Amino acid sequence: MTGPSFPDFIIIGAMKAATSTLHMQLAAQPGIFMATPKEPNFFSDPDRWALGFDWYRALFSGAKPRDLRGEASTHYTKLPTLPDALPRLHAAIPQAKLIYMMRHPVDRLVSHYSHGWLERSIEGPIDAAIDRHPELIDYGCYAMQIRPWLDSFGAGAILPVFAERMAAAPQQELERICRHIGYAGAPLWSDGLAAQNVSADRLRDSVWRDRLVDNPPARSLRRALVPRSIRDRIKRHWQMPEKPVLSDASIRRLHEIFDCDLAQLGPLLGTRLDCANFRTIVRERSLDWA
Repeated sequence: MTGPSFPDFIIIGAMKAATSTLHMQLAAQPGIFMATPKEPNFFSDPDRWALGFDWYRALFSGAKPRDLRGEASTHYTKLPTLPDALPRLHAAIPQAKLIYMMRHPVDRLVSHYSHGWLERSIEGPIDAAIDRHPELIDYGCYAMQIRPWLDSFGAGAILPVFAERMAAAPQQELERICRHIGYAGAPLWSDGLAAQNVSADRLRDSVWRDRLVDNPPARSLRRALVPRSIRDRIKRHWQMPEKPVLSDASIRRLHEIFDCDLAQLGPLLGTRLDCANFRTIVRERSLDWA
């Protein structure tokens, strides 16, 4: 244990790399307590940091004495946007076990764009958004993001996990993750837990819509009086009409950028990685730091 109420392990990223799915799978294991909200972002976000350690420790107050306590905050690996997470976390919980999840960087970028579009933090077509929002690229440069953590915590403290491998061999990856965090039980992957935080299933943020119609009385009235077919047609107005598609020029540009980062990540994992071979390499076997 790392402290009376601090977490024993933390999923530190990356954003849109199946961290929500892993959070739910770990929370389903007896003897593992995951914080609510799923992303406290305590060490990264100034407003949360200002709440103090008592607020953060209280997130784990529901854990039983022998439970392993964990949280998942993808803001912790969002350089250069949020640089404070690493030094703060290392000073507070230097013995924490960390999990860093990755996904094909172009797939991650498209999912990140969809997430931002739904939250209205990103507007316009995806090709233009790449220029206006450098974080779409930055957060998928995994070597750049994780190297400072490796330097501070050491490779033994950080488990690299790939979303593609977890999808291909979920039970094996869950067992591997649980060994890393020191879980003594026999974890079981639950197929009944659907993939979490899927952008295609979400509605675009709308304050007036939520106030007017997304409340219990209005919801009951709507279901009673409005046919399902009409409700579904209205709902589609708030959903992303189709999956964003990058232009060929943008794909070539992104491959050049991400291939440079993957050329640094690959040797850290004892392999060679680029955008072309990424899915095949990370899916076929678990990769650990070389």
